[in-house]
Amino acid sequence: MMRLRLPVPPALARLLALPLLALLLLAVLVPVGAVRAQGQGDISAIVAKFANDSYSDTSDALAQLAATGSAQAAAVVDALNAGQLVFDPATKSVFIRTPAGVLDASTGAAVANPPANLSVVRANNRVRRAIDAAAGALSLLHPDPARRADAAAAVFKSRDAAALGTVEAAIAKETVPAVKEALEQARAAILVGKAEVSEAERRLAVQKITARGDQEAISLLRSLPADAPASLKAAAEAGIAKVEQNLRFWAVAQNVWYGLSLGSVLLLAAIGLAITFGVMGVINMAHGEMVMLGAYTTFVVQDVIRNSAPQLFDWSLAIALPLAFLFTALVGILIERTVIRFLYGRPLETLLATWGVSLILQQAVRSVFGPTNQEVGAPSWMSGAFQVGQLSITYNRLWIIVFALLVFFALLLVLKRTPLGLYVRAVTQNRRMAAAMGIRTGRIDALTFGLGSGIAGIAGVALSQIDNVSPNLGQGYIIDSFMVVVFGGVGNLWGTLVGAFTLGIANKLLEPFAGAVLGKILLLVFIILFIQKRPRGLFALKGRAVES
Repeated sequence: MMRLRLPVPPALARLLALPLLALLLLAVLVPVGAVRAQGQGDISAIVAKFANDSYSDTSDALAQLAATGSAQAAAVVDALNAGQLVFDPATKSVFIRTPAGVLDASTGAAVANPPANLSVVRANNRVRRAIDAAAGALSLLHPDPARRADAAAAVFKSRDAAALGTVEAAIAKETVPAVKEALEQARAAILVGKAEVSEAERRLAVQKITARGDQEAISLLRSLPADAPASLKAAAEAGIAKVEQNLRFWAVAQNVWYGLSLGSVLLLAAIGLAITFGVMGVINMAHGEMVMLGAYTTFVVQDVIRNSAPQLFDWSLAIALPLAFLFTALVGILIERTVIRFLYGRPLETLLATWGVSLILQQAVRSVFGPTNQEVGAPSWMSGAFQVGQLSITYNRLWIIVFALLVFFALLLVLKRTPLGLYVRAVTQNRRMAAAMGIRTGRIDALTFGLGSGIAGIAGVALSQIDNVSPNLGQGYIIDSFMVVVFGGVGNLWGTLVGAFTLGIANKLLEPFAGAVLGKILLLVFIILFIQKRPRGLFALKGRAVES
C-alpha cells in the first residue's frame, strides 16, 4: 500500500504551529494560576475565621495558618500577637493595622479606604498559647537559619505535637546541617511521647535525643509516659546513663578550662613578681597594687574615650596597654629608688616597707577615685561566648589566656635576646661578678623592678575585664602570686608558667569536691610540703640568694 506524502509549505507550517503553541501555554499557565488562586483562597478562608470573634475559631485559625508556612501567615500571627489584627463586624473582613496604614490581612496589600469601625481580634491565655505555637511553627520555615534553629529548640522544649507536620516539612527543605540536626531532635522529642507511633520509631527517637547529650535530653528521657513500653523505658534509662557519663566528662573539661583561665590570670599577676623576686631578692608586697594601678589606667582611658571619641572604644584596651606599662613601670622605678634600694639584703624589712607602700597606694587611689568599684567595659570582640560540645568558652577568658602567653614569650624574648636581658641574667647568676665586669647593678635593679611593675600593670589591664576594679583589686592576687613563684622556682619564668597553670587547674578540680576555701587550704598545705622536699621549687635557678 502506497502512502502519499504531500509537501507542506513552510509558511503554512508556521501558521499551523501558532495555535499549537497557544494551546500549550494555556495548558501550563491555567493550572499555575488555579493553584495560586486556590492558595490565596485557602489563606483568605482561614483569615476570615478571625472575624468570628470566637476564641475557639481564633485558635483553630492559628493552627491552620501555621500549617501553611506562608510569609503572609507569619505577618498575621505577628499582628495578632502585637494587638494589630482587626476586623470589620459588618463585612467580616480582616485587616492589619500598622503605623503606616491598614493592610488586607489575606494579601498584605494596602487598603485605601478602610472601614471606620474596626474591632481588635481578642486573645485569652488559650489564644496566646496558640500564638506562640503558630509563631514557632512558622519560624521553622523562616529564611534565617538562626531563626529556624531557635524555633527548633523551642519545639524541642514544648514537644508540641501540632508542630510535627511543619517540623517534618522543614527537615525535608533544610540544607544547613546544624539546623537540620536541631530539627530532627525536635521531631524526636515529639515522637518519643506519642503512643500511636511505632515502638521502633520511638526507640530511634530515644537514640536521637541521647545523641544531643545535654541536661535537657535527660529531662526529656525521664518524662516518658507511664504507659510507655518496657523496652522503650529501658532504652531511655540506657540513654540517660550515657548522657550523664558524657556530662561528667564535659564537667571535668569545663573545670580544666576554668583552671587554664585562672592559671592565665595567676601567670599575669606573678610573672612580674618572678623576675623582681628572682633578681633582686625583694619580697614586694606592693606588687598587687601595680596590678591595681594598671586596671585604673584602663578605667581612665575608657572614661576619656567615652567622653571624647566613643567610636574608638573597641581600641581602648590596645591604647591602655602601653600607657599602663609605662605608668606602673615609672611608679615601680620610683619605689625602688626611694625605698627598696636602701634595704637590699634585708628581705624581712623589704616585706614591711613594701607592705606600707601598698597601703599608701591603696589610700591614694581611694582618695582620687573613691572606694567603690569602677566600671570598665569590654570591647565587642571580647564579649559573648561559644560552645564546643558541652563546653562553654567565653571570649574574654580566651583572649586573656592568649594575652598571658604572648606576654610570657615577649618577656622571655626580652630576657634572652636584648642587652637588658643579658645584664639581668648576669646579675641573677652572680651579682658580684657582674659588678666586677662593669655592669651597673643598681641601675639593673631599678630597670628590673620597673619591668616587673610594668608587666603587673598590663596584667591589670587584662584583669579589669574579669574582676572588679577597686582599690583592693591587687590584694586578691598577691598571695597566689607568691605561691606560684615559690612553687615554680624563684626567678625561673618557665617554672612560673608551669606553676601558674598547675595551681590554677588543681584549684578548679578541687573546688567541686572540697569547696573554694578548703580547696585553697589544701593547695597551700601541698605547697608547704612540696617546699620541704624541694626548697627551690620545680625548676631551681642559681642566683645571688643561694650563693655561698
